[in-house]
Amino acid sequence: MRTLRIGNASGFYGDRFDAVREMLTGGELDVLTGDYLAELTMLILGRDRLKDPSAGYARTFLRQLEECLGLAQERGVRIVANAGGLNPAGLADAVRELADRLGLSVRVAQVEGDDLTAGHPGALAAHAYLGGFGIAACLNEGADVVVTGRVTDAALVTGPAAAHFGWGPADHDRLAGAVVAGHVLECGTQATGGNYAFFAERHPRDLLRPGFPLAEIHEDGSAVITKHPGTGGFVDLGTVTAQLLYETGGARYAGPDVTARLDSVRLEQDGPDRVRIHGVRGEAPPPTLKVGVNRFGGFRNEVVFVLTGLDIEAKAELVRAQMTEALAKSPPEETRWELVRTDRADAGTEETASALLRLVVRDPDQEAVGRALSGAAIELALAGYPGFHVLAPPGKGAPYGVFEAEYTAQDAVPHLAVLHDGRRIAVAPPEETLVLAEVEEPPLPEPLPDGPVTRAPLGRVAGARSGDKGGDANVGVWVRTDEEWRWLAHELTVDRFRQLLPECAELPVHRHVLPGLRALNFVVEGVLGAGVASQARFDPQAKALGEWLRSRHLDIPEVLL
Repeated sequence: MRTLRIGNASGFYGDRFDAVREMLTGGELDVLTGDYLAELTMLILGRDRLKDPSAGYARTFLRQLEECLGLAQERGVRIVANAGGLNPAGLADAVRELADRLGLSVRVAQVEGDDLTAGHPGALAAHAYLGGFGIAACLNEGADVVVTGRVTDAALVTGPAAAHFGWGPADHDRLAGAVVAGHVLECGTQATGGNYAFFAERHPRDLLRPGFPLAEIHEDGSAVITKHPGTGGFVDLGTVTAQLLYETGGARYAGPDVTARLDSVRLEQDGPDRVRIHGVRGEAPPPTLKVGVNRFGGFRNEVVFVLTGLDIEAKAELVRAQMTEALAKSPPEETRWELVRTDRADAGTEETASALLRLVVRDPDQEAVGRALSGAAIELALAGYPGFHVLAPPGKGAPYGVFEAEYTAQDAVPHLAVLHDGRRIAVAPPEETLVLAEVEEPPLPEPLPDGPVTRAPLGRVAGARSGDKGGDANVGVWVRTDEEWRWLAHELTVDRFRQLLPECAELPVHRHVLPGLRALNFVVEGVLGAGVASQARFDPQAKALGEWLRSRHLDIPEVLL
């Protein structure tokens, strides 16, 4: 059967608005997808729906369709997006109203059943991660536009591929190939040079406006990742490897339709801006579905004190003592101080002579982190350390959320395809499932022979990409040659990782070895607290954890430098 060309036009809620038009006009496509949902997005949409029960979906998507729905119909491109968020039925109705207003005859369908909030008292939102067969059912029944609630990001690709090629739930290898392609596409321009560790090796013009990626899916599940001709950015083995490692864990990458074996993935450069993915093996999916639960965690506030010049440590000690005494009558439930030494000796500007002392407080009571904190901080203006000032006065305290991952049986979730004519098709859970288990660590390559070494940053040799999954972070590290792999596989152990990133020293850290990608994937448990919405650390989504690791110095064989 002919190749299926699936493009991506959104990697998050707030991505480039013009991407839909760019993808529709830039070259041939069969399906255009958009990923609008993340753990934090579900919390934001949940708060929106508290204010307006008709809300709860990504309104940006509707505005994009207002400009481009006619263009998609004219070019015969079907649209599949998870922009429905907490209210896919509401978005589907809004798209139908839009089509009527534009004078277009468009069949709009939605996927439902993921909303489990009613079974989670006190939760703002609780949604199961559905697979792609509800999307496939909608497309098989003639839908032009399919909107979903919470599905896995890769389902936006596996659904259209299953519909196009007639795959069934038992086609594990084919589905796994589509999952891997979908994972590469899901974050948009991260596959075409965005957030890329080795960006400095490229000319700046290559990165001014990276084009969005597309996948040419074949009937056997293999795929080629590419982009429209003439668009910015680039696609090579590095950009695809980086995205494959993003927000993953071990060799078994589990989903509702299939468990993809990342240790079976093979990549080949297939020409300029073309990377072929093949050899992917799949296994039956686990018997459970992941459920993302977002709850209200309390109130949070912060104030950043600027400490300039001499005696930085003494100034920090003084303001800590003063604030502790001022808040002693009703101390917040959680208080965290962090001194960031951005100052330099004998600095040429006041800003570079200054360090930042950040105070973060949390409490179920807004008053405890609002007026009490702001009053205590501002009252020190003439009574604190010399040169006292803050980056901004603290506000009244803002609500924050917490994310929890739960699991429920696949057959406990009513996966439904709701068609344009109102018919509702129940999507059966997979008949064959397999409980997830760790993969034995593969044999490591022969280490490099002893030789002279130079103290240098890890990033001179290795790339990295990091991200969040609930309260955990993953850091994928890869190299580009077999010689570099012979060194990295033995050098970057869990103990060395903890040594290089002291913030992770006391946390559980797991290392997964992926020789086919010349990569190591580290999962750090609990480093993000209760998830991104809780803002537990300076970089709440661990986006730069990998770059911090690459900046750390260690002894590297000179033959690799």
